[in-house]
Amino acid sequence: MRALLAPWRFAVDAALPPRCPGCGAVSGADHLFCAACWGSLRWLTPPWCASCFHPLADSEVLCARCTEHPPGHDGVRAAVGYDAIARAMVLRLKHGGHIAYAETIAAHLARLVPDKAELLVPVPLHRWRLWRRGFNQAALIADGVGRRRGVPVARGVLRRVRATPMLRGLGRRARARAVAEAFALAPASVQRLAGRHVLLVDDVYTSGATAEACAGLLRAAGAARVEILCWARVLDGAQND
Repeated sequence: MRALLAPWRFAVDAALPPRCPGCGAVSGADHLFCAACWGSLRWLTPPWCASCFHPLADSEVLCARCTEHPPGHDGVRAAVGYDAIARAMVLRLKHGGHIAYAETIAAHLARLVPDKAELLVPVPLHRWRLWRRGFNQAALIADGVGRRRGVPVARGVLRRVRATPMLRGLGRRARARAVAEAFALAPASVQRLAGRHVLLVDDVYTSGATAEACAGLLRAAGAARVEILCWARVLDGAQND
């Protein structure tokens, strides 16, 4: 069968060659960045804050933010810093309908999943936004990560019970007010969360307001550890949108 399909695959590849997710240039394989885009992305690696994993010069200390306000989660596992390329990919996924970017992101997030992770929980969308968009990008990313790492995805654990305004351009306090009481635990979710090491999956970690709200509910339901798993993290001085 593969031999019979080979000519067709060659024709498809010639007509629709793989493209770099960053700039759209022809690349060697699906989901593969070109050398220029790969080099321009800020891949996040240690050393980082011992609490939230924000890049630091020393992994044994806390960042200033965690020293003043300890986070309500157990760290943020982000693949890249939020820059022009990372931002463009997120916007194409969320607002352009290019759902293949979810697989590109999942491929890079799979390597960040700790061995002890037991459950992937995507940040939910409100039903009206889900209806308009047609998909939840966080759930698509979680599905891709789950397939690669063999970790189950629990889509129904969290619900967004109150529609929130677009958070783009809002400051930290305004974001926290906007998501206050916007999320709730689904019935019987305690049984799935009790004692579990949970990864809360989202596309971008900005101020932490959404992550804090969701992580608080997951912890209240008995999750032993809640870490954030996301494609990009807004770092100091980055565009906050």
